[in-house]
Amino acid sequence: MAHDPFPQDLVRYLAASTGLPGPTAIRVVADVNAYYDETAEDFVRRRHGELRAQGCKNDEIWPRITAEVTNRRFKTAELTDRQLRRIVYG
Repeated sequence: MAHDPFPQDLVRYLAASTGLPGPTAIRVVADVNAYYDETAEDFVRRRHGELRAQGCKNDEIWPRITAEVTNRRFKTAELTDRQLRRIVYG
């Protein structure tokens, strides 16, 4: 725990403010940290897979991902359908 990738005072604050046990607070901080580490490309690939698993077709998926990516924490230029396809399929 001495080399955790996030400040221990954040873990203590979260545990104190929510009543979570220390190990659970560590896991929550790690999960939030992982969320913020996701790149735009990783997000596009993940969301494409999620939406395909829900039965969505690509012509529905691309506009949806385009809208969602603008609301994420990373800054990226607006991506075209072609750019999205290249991220997913190479």
